Amino acid sequence: MKRQGEGLSAWQLAMMALGTVIGGSFFLGSAVAIRAAGPAIIISYVIGGALVYAILYALSEMTVADPAPGSFRTFAEKAYGPAAGFIVGWVYWAGLVLAMSSESIAVSVLLQAWLPGLSLPLLGSAVIIIVTLLNLFGADQLSKLESGLAAVKLIAIIGFVVLSLAIVSGLMAGVMRVGAGELATEPVFPAGIGGIAGSMLIVMFSYAGFEIIGLAASETSRPDKTIPRAITYTVVGLVGLYVTAVIAVLLLVPTTVLTTDQSPLVTALTAWNLNWAGNVINIVLVTAILSTMLAAMFGLGRMLRSLADEGHAPAWVRDKGEIPFKGIVFSGAAMLGGLGLGLLLPAQVYLFLVSSGGFALLFSYMVILLTHYKLRKKQGCPPQGQCQLPGFPVTSWVALASIVFIIASMPLIPGQGAGLFVGLGFVVLFSLIYYISKKFVKREAQATVVDKNNWANLGLRTMDMQFEIAEDVTAENKLPQDQESGNSKNTENK
Repeated sequence: MKRQGEGLSAWQLAMMALGTVIGGSFFLGSAVAIRAAGPAIIISYVIGGALVYAILYALSEMTVADPAPGSFRTFAEKAYGPAAGFIVGWVYWAGLVLAMSSESIAVSVLLQAWLPGLSLPLLGSAVIIIVTLLNLFGADQLSKLESGLAAVKLIAIIGFVVLSLAIVSGLMAGVMRVGAGELATEPVFPAGIGGIAGSMLIVMFSYAGFEIIGLAASETSRPDKTIPRAITYTVVGLVGLYVTAVIAVLLLVPTTVLTTDQSPLVTALTAWNLNWAGNVINIVLVTAILSTMLAAMFGLGRMLRSLADEGHAPAWVRDKGEIPFKGIVFSGAAMLGGLGLGLLLPAQVYLFLVSSGGFALLFSYMVILLTHYKLRKKQGCPPQGQCQLPGFPVTSWVALASIVFIIASMPLIPGQGAGLFVGLGFVVLFSLIYYISKKFVKREAQATVVDKNNWANLGLRTMDMQFEIAEDVTAENKLPQDQESGNSKNTENK
C-alpha cells in the first residue's frame, strides 16, 4: 500500500491510542474496580500499565520487523499457521463489533437526555453511520479528528485533577482544606489481595484498545522510529493519567459511595457542591465514547482487509486502495446489527454478548505474547538486533500468566462470567468455520482434479479412437491401390 506524505507521526499514533483507550470503561467502569479493591486500586492500575508495557513492546518488535496490515493477526499466522490467523482475526473483529455496539447504546442514552424526542434506535444508528462515514476519509484526516477528541478527554481528566487538588489543598473558595481526606480513614486493602485480583479485569478493560498502534503501523513511514516512541507516549500517558485521577477520587469521597450509574469523577465533584461538573463530565463522556468508536472502526476496517487479503474473508470485502472502504462499511453494518440485537434482547442477555468483547481483547493480548515468544526464539531480535522487550523471556511468561489469570477470574465477577463462555464460544465457532471451510475447499479442489483427469482420460480415449479410425481408413484405402498395382503388373507381364 502506498503512503501519502510522511505517514502518521508518533504523537498522532499516541493520540489515536489514547482516543481508543480512554473511554466509557474508565469514566464509568472504574467505579466497579475502585469498589472492588479500595485504595489498593492504585496498585491494580500500575500492574495493568506494566502489562500494557510488555504487550506493546512485544507487538512493537514484531511490527518494526514487519509493519504489515493486520498486525498481530498476521504475525500469529506466520508463527502458528493460517488457522491461528483466521481465528484470532475473526474473534477480535467480532468481539470489538459487539463492544462498539454497546458503546453506541451507551452514548445514545446520554444523548437522549438532551434530545428526548429521538428514539434510542435512531440515535444509535445515527452514531454508527457517522462514525463509519468519518472513517472513510482516511488515516490522516481521522488522526487529526482523533487528536482533537483525545485532547478533550485529556483536558477533562487534567481539569478534574486540578479541581481536586484545589479542594484538597484548601485553595477552593469556601472549602476547608481536605488534606489526606478519605484516604486517611479507609483501609488500604479492604478486600485483601482478592480485591486487587477482582479489579484487574475492569482495569485491563480501561487499558483496552492500545493495540491500535500495531494496526496503524502500516500507515507510518518509519515504523522503527515511530512505533517505539508512540508506545512510550501511550504507556506513560495512560498510567500517569489513570493513577493521578484515581488518587484524586480517593481523596474526595469514600469508595462505598461510588456506583456504576454515575462517573466517579462526577460523584467526587458533586460531593463538594460542584454540581455543574455533572453536565461537563457527561459531555466529555459522549466525546470519549465517540472517540473510542472512531478509533475502533479504524482498526476493524484494517483487520478485515488483512483477513480478506489472506483469503480468510469473502472476496467482496477485499480492498486494494489505501482506505479499506469495504471493510469499514461492512464493520459499520455489523455494528448496526449488534445495535439491533442489543435493543431487542433482554439487558442481561446483551450484557453476556457485550462482555465477550473484553474476552476478545484479552485473547488477542495472549496471542500477541505467544506469537512474540515464538518468533523471537526462531528469528532473534528484529531488525539488526534491536530488541525492545526487556527481561525476555521472563517478562513474556509473567505477562502471559497474568493475562491467563485475568481471563480465568472472569466467572468470579458478576456479569462477566458469561462473557468468558461467549468468548470461548467465538473461538470454537470460528475454529469450526475455518476447518469446515478448508475441508470444503479441499474437497472442491479434489473434485476439480478428478474432473480434469476425467477430461484428460476422455481426451486420450478420443485420440485413441481417432487413431484407430484413421488406421482403418488408411488400410481400406491402401488395399484397392495394392490390388490395382498388382493388376497393372499382371497386365504388363502378359
